[in-house]
This record gives sequence, structure tokens and C-alpha cells, in this order.
Amino acid sequence: MSADYRFVPDLPDLIDASEYDAHPGGHLVRVRITWDEQGVEVLGDAFRPDALEDLLERMGPDVVEQMLCG
Repeated sequence: MSADYRFVPDLPDLIDASEYDAHPGGHLVRVRITWDEQGVEVLGDAFRPDALEDLLERMGPDVVEQMLCG
């Protein structure tokens, strides 16, 4: 089963431009997991979106919010 992808105007950055030079291969993925009375939120950021999308899909979410960047 595939998640429903929804585009949102913004999401918090977990990686900033100052980290690019330290990861020339582009393999950095950062994940933040939080929970509250409404449930669990997994927020991710990655140099390579396909790596993050694969990880999130394996968690079996109904919805993945995604931001277009450029």
C-alpha cells in the first residue's frame, strides 16, 4: 500500500546549508519523532528525497506531507 502524498507550503528544516560540505556524497538523512495526545509525527529531511520517501513508506503511513523546494 502506498501513502497519499500531500504538498504543503512549508515544513521545518532539519538540515541546513552549512552541512552540505560535510556530506559530499549526499547521504545525510535526519529524522525527528514526536508524539502527543493526537498521535506520532515523523518529520524527515534528506539530501536525497528518494531515500527519505523509502524510509517513510516502510512505516506504513496513510499520508506523507511533502514540500517542494528549489
